[in-house]
This record gives sequence, structure tokens and C-alpha cells, in this order.
Amino acid sequence: MRKNCQFAFVILMFLGLLASCSQQATKYRIGVSQCSDDIWRDKQNSELKIGAYFHDNVELRFAAAYDSDKRQIQQIDSLVATGIDLLIVAPNQVSTISSAIDRAYDKGIPVIVFERKTSSKKYTAYMGADNYEMGHLMGEYVASRLNGRGRIIEVMGLKGSSPAIERHKGFREAISGHPNIQVVATLQGDWTEPTAYKTVKRWLDKNHDNGIDLVFGMNDRTAMGARKAFTEAGARLPLFCGIDGLPGENGGITLVRDSLLDASYIYPTHGDKLIQLAVDILEGRPYEKETKLMSALVTRDNAHVLLMGSEEVMNQSHYIEKLHQTASGYMKQLANQRTLTILALAIIALLLLLLLGIYMYYLQKARIQDERTQMEREQLDFYTQVSHELRTPLTLIEGPLAQLAETPDIMNASTATSDLLAIVRRNTHQLTQLINKMLDAQVGAPKSDMTSEEIDAITTRQEPGIQAHDIVPDEEAPTVLIVDDNADIRTYLRTILQGRFRLLEAKDGKHGLEVAREQVPDLIVSDVMMPVMNGLEFCQQVKSDVISSHIPVILLTARALSQHQIEGYQSGADAYITKPFSQELLLVRIDNLLRSRHQLRDLWSSRPDRTGNKPEEAAPAISEDQIENAFIGKFKKAVEEHIGDSNISVEDLAAQMGLSRVQLYRKVKALTGHTPVDLLRKARLTRAKELLTGTELTVSEIAYQVGFASPSYFTKCYKDEYGVVPGEARK
Repeated sequence: MRKNCQFAFVILMFLGLLASCSQQATKYRIGVSQCSDDIWRDKQNSELKIGAYFHDNVELRFAAAYDSDKRQIQQIDSLVATGIDLLIVAPNQVSTISSAIDRAYDKGIPVIVFERKTSSKKYTAYMGADNYEMGHLMGEYVASRLNGRGRIIEVMGLKGSSPAIERHKGFREAISGHPNIQVVATLQGDWTEPTAYKTVKRWLDKNHDNGIDLVFGMNDRTAMGARKAFTEAGARLPLFCGIDGLPGENGGITLVRDSLLDASYIYPTHGDKLIQLAVDILEGRPYEKETKLMSALVTRDNAHVLLMGSEEVMNQSHYIEKLHQTASGYMKQLANQRTLTILALAIIALLLLLLLGIYMYYLQKARIQDERTQMEREQLDFYTQVSHELRTPLTLIEGPLAQLAETPDIMNASTATSDLLAIVRRNTHQLTQLINKMLDAQVGAPKSDMTSEEIDAITTRQEPGIQAHDIVPDEEAPTVLIVDDNADIRTYLRTILQGRFRLLEAKDGKHGLEVAREQVPDLIVSDVMMPVMNGLEFCQQVKSDVISSHIPVILLTARALSQHQIEGYQSGADAYITKPFSQELLLVRIDNLLRSRHQLRDLWSSRPDRTGNKPEEAAPAISEDQIENAFIGKFKKAVEEHIGDSNISVEDLAAQMGLSRVQLYRKVKALTGHTPVDLLRKARLTRAKELLTGTELTVSEIAYQVGFASPSYFTKCYKDEYGVVPGEARK
């Protein structure tokens, strides 16, 4: 449980790190209060946004007062209430909104005043063009344009606003040195074209004197409003000059280029510089208290060049805007993916915790189950050991009793003797049944304090090693190997099998494996529970060895449960007989297994000839699952490789297969019923028959090609095999 908590803590720490990494840098909230809404301020707002693109930690909040002092005061207070970190403000008039600026500054919010000045002293920095210089330069241009003589109308900006005041002052001082220039009228406007139009139209309606040479509007829109009034009045059109000099359609530079205005003056917006100043203040970097923006006069001489440069800048701004929009889309996708990733990791972490809990639960459950299984296995092994030690003497009692019952002495004995023998046999059988029931009820049976080693010490006889020896001298009889650590069992099995089989004996699995490899018996009868190497391992070794893999194995054991029998068959056993056993059952099993081996015959008799037809006297085909595929396939390949070599011998074939001559002879004989020499000769004759029916070779050529030393011997063997000489077979 403690490990689970530690793991959960690590997961939570990891998720915390991911969450902290996913958070954006601290955002600066900057409020922008515009006194009005026009194309000049649209351009500046656009520049502010582009400037903010280069600062991921800046958020802009815009407000436009539409030339209303009251609205601007409310907007400033509202921006402050939302929790802005800095205020950028263009005051509508010099003194009307000073109180709102003071309130913001007093709350610790830095204030940047731009474009227009304020009477408040509570501001952090100011940025804007020099409106006095702008008016003064425009006055000098007008004087020069009129050659020092003419009549002028001046259309003012919003009353009380600092640009209008300063531009008027600069303009008047510039033309004051030219006495022949007369300012016929100073009309009050408010920076908008409609107001200028109405003001000039009223003046024209009252004054029919059309001798006006130039109209100076405080901005380009004012100048265009005046032009519209003159045009509608049908009066002679004077020259019109303005200030702003914006690029783009209806901008001052375009109007000058198209001769709608005679001149304008670029009033710089520089929103990018304004946003950089704000970031410097917020991040504590050095900054200028007063920043004056440079400006320039626009005339017909430079309008085209300035317009081209301005349009290029605007195009770049639009391109940057598109890039930003694209990047913003990607960033949103990235943010969504990051959120999904964190959620996925959180879910994965929870699943891991859940899986860990489930794993620990099942691990604990499996451990308990393993302990229970181990206890049951130990219990089963104990009862199996006891059963083995009981069944072995029961076998040695029940078997001989059955044999004695069939002897003439017992059959002719008195009734009392027969009854006593029957009582012994009946009780022996009953004891066997009790042992079976005890094993069936193994679970819950009391455990004995005796260990398997103690039982072995009591029941196992210490005997000298028994060498394998022949019991029956008849060489033609099948050979049976008996493997058992109990000498009495071996003796009893000898009494059953002698006279019918050649017998070999071994006292354990290791000894039995050596005998099986050396003598290659026809069948093996083995006990399961033996020292050194038990019967299951012995059977596996026999079946995995190429020399002995074909030998049938009968396991003869006291292990009577079904799971024991399954283990026996899984080890490769061909039969499984439990003790005590009937000698008739054992003999029938041995006979059946040997008979199945004798049914394996000629490997090549079923082979089709080259024409695709089978020989008329071919024996039934041998199924691949009835023979030792690996061994027989290797032997068959070795024979076919040397079929044309008349000097090949059985020793050569055995050496090629890694066996001795005796091992090869006995294994091939056991599997096929033929000796290796017989199979080699039969293979040659089968190939010869194919050549006789499928080629034009002579009999002699075929004889030499299939490995016969002389054509005459080939003819004799061919007739012995097929009943006709080779020449007749071809006809």
C-alpha cells in the first residue's frame, strides 16, 4: 500500500510539472482609452495590436469615447475596475478628464498620455508629435505657397483639445510675419468632416466674397469638409491644406497625390513604439518621460513616393496580421492539444493506479493460490509416495497369488486351502481399493510427519547395480527393457515376460537410458518413481533421442490419479498402467504396441514412378504420422544421395547419420521391418523400374546408374523383386 501511495505521489508531481509548463507567462493587461473613433485612430489601434504580437504576455483592452468627455471618464474608470496594469489615454480635451486620469494614477496604475496633452500632472509618460511645430511649419508652407499674399480661412479642431490649441498657435505665429496674408475667418470645428462642412457652408451663405485663396483645416477631414462646402456653393475653389497625412484610400497622402488637397502634414501614429514604452514601464526598464514623434510635410512633389512607402508598410502590416491570425490558430490548437494531453496523462495516471491496484490484488491472490497449490502438491506427493510404497508390495502379492492360483498344486488343493487363498486375494484387492479411495480423498487428509526420505529409508532396498543382460537366447524374439528400482518388481516382470521376449534390465532412468541407446530394444517397461532419474524424465529423454525415439514406452506405476496419467502421456509414454496390474493387461499392451510397429513397412514401395503411376504390386502407403519423420526422412535422403554408388555400405550410411552400425540396423528394422541393406536394394530397384519405363537407357546403363556392380546381379535382383527380368518389364 505504501508503494502505491509513493507511485501516486510521483504521478501527481509529474502532472503538476506539466500543468505548470503549460501555463502562459504573466499577462499585462493594458487599457487603451481613445477620445474618438476615426481612421487615424484605427491605424494607431492596428499598430498597437501588431506591437502586442511581439509580446506574448500583453493583453489590450480598447475603448472609444466618440469625442464625449463623460463617456471617456466612465470608460477610464471601467478599465481601472477590470484590473488593468497600465492605462494609455488620448484625452478628449486638456482638462475635462483629468480627474479620471488622477484616480487611475493614484491606484498605482502607470498612465501614458499620447497624442493629446492633459492638465493633470499625474501621468507616467507622454508620447506624441509637436503640434505647435506642426502648425508652424504648415503656416510657413502656406505663406510660401501664396507668395506672401492672400486670403485664408482657418477651420479649428475640437475646442479645448491640445492639438487644436497648439496647431492654431503655431500656424498664426508663422503667418504673422507676412502682413499681406489675411486670415478672413477662424471657424470652430471638432475634427470631423461633417462639422467642418456645415461650419464653412454657413460662412459662405453669409459671405458672398469668393476671394478666398486657401483653407487650412486642422486635419485632413476638416479640409475635405471645407472643400465640399465650396464645391456645393459653386464658388471658386481655393487651395486646401490639412494635417494627418495618412496613407491608404481617403488618406491625406492620397488626397494630395490626387490634387484634392494641396498639402498635408504627417501626424505619426507609431502604435508599435507606444506599446514598447508600455512594456518597458511594466517590466521596469528605463524609459523617456517625454517622447516626441518626428513628422513631415506632404506636398504634390513627394506624395507619390510617401504613398508608395506607406502602402508597403501597410502591406507588411496586413501580412503580419495574417501571420498572427494563422499563428493564433496554431496556438489555440496547441493549447487544446496540451489540454487534451494533460487530461489524457491524468486519465492514464489514474488507469495506471487502478491497474497497479488490480495487479497488486491479483498478485496477492496468486501468491495465496500458489501457496495453496504448493500445499496441495506436497500433500499429493506425500500420498503418491505412500501409495507407491503400498502398491509395489501389493503388486508383488497380488500378481504371484494370481499365478499360484493357476498352478496344478493349488487347483488340486483342498477346499480349505482354496478358501484361504481366496480370502488372501480378496483382502489384497480390498486393500488396493482402500488405497485408491485414500488418494481420491487426498484434500483434507491429515499430513504425516514422515518425510519422503524416511519412507525411502524404510522401504527401498540397497542393491548393487544391475547390468543389462539377456534372459532369452532367441535372437529373433523382440527385446524388452525393464526399468525399475525395485528388484522384486523386476523379478516379477521377468516371470511374466520370459520365454516370449529377450529381456534387459536397469535399476533407474539414467541406467535405462544408457541401455536403450546402446541396445535399442523393441519396447520399454518403466516405473515412474525412481531415484537418480524418474520415469517421466526418462521417457522424455528416450522420445527426444534420435536413436531411441521410435521405441514404445509403457509406464508402470502406482500413480493412479488422472493428472498423473496426463503427465505420463505428456512425457511421451505410449501406455500407462497402474499398480497393481493384471499380467494379461500388460501382455496385451506389449503385443499391441509391437504389432503397430511391425505394420510399418517398405518406405519406397508406395513411391510413384516418374510417369506418375504407382507400381501394380505396391504396398499400402505409409502415413507420415505413423513413422519417425525426422529420422526416416534423413535416412531416406542419405540412401537416395548414394543410390548410384555401388561401394556404399551400411557403415557409411550410419556414419552419415551419426549412429553406429548396430543402432542404425536396429532402429530401421524396428520402424520398417527391413534391414538397411534391404531398403537400399529396394530403393535401387524402384529407381531402376522408373528408368526402364521412363527412359531409353539400356539395361546395363540402368544397372550401373542405380548402383549395381554388374548387370547380371541387377537382373537377378530385379526378377526376385518383380517376378520378371528388366527386358520383359520394359516390353
